[in-house]
Amino acid sequence: MIIRDAVIEDIEELAGIYNWAVANTTASFDINVQSLESRRQWFNGYGGKYPLLVAETDGKIIGYTSLSKFREKEGFFRTVELSVYIHPDYHGRGAGKALMKEVIERARSLEHHVIMACITAGNDISVGMHERLGFEFCGRIRHAGYKFEQWQDLLLYQLIL
Repeated sequence: MIIRDAVIEDIEELAGIYNWAVANTTASFDINVQSLESRRQWFNGYGGKYPLLVAETDGKIIGYTSLSKFREKEGFFRTVELSVYIHPDYHGRGAGKALMKEVIERARSLEHHVIMACITAGNDISVGMHERLGFEFCGRIRHAGYKFEQWQDLLLYQLIL
């Protein structure tokens, strides 16, 4: 497995991974799968202080992670939000952990101060992975989103670099 910066040519595989999560999990609060054009626009929001990394095995993208702005206000300029999505055929094989370790190191080198992770309650695998990498629980937003005909709570985790 190699971890590298994403390129626009990866967009179809990235969209496939994300859209599987949208359709099958509460990891994203998107309700409907996203078009390739919307994912291209999403892709264009990354670069510089906001890396988008992929894990690749045998020429296939098996997962990705990103750092994005946590909030728009200027005072949050050194706080970022981490996202990570893994192809369902590769869950439990270490890609998520490897991607997160790399993006945490990138965050340090980019002089970010805090990484936030917003995890839907019930996603115990993601919670465990974040905790093993040093993230600490810092809050719960009850009924933060509505998906699959029920209200979903959002758990907030942070890693102070």
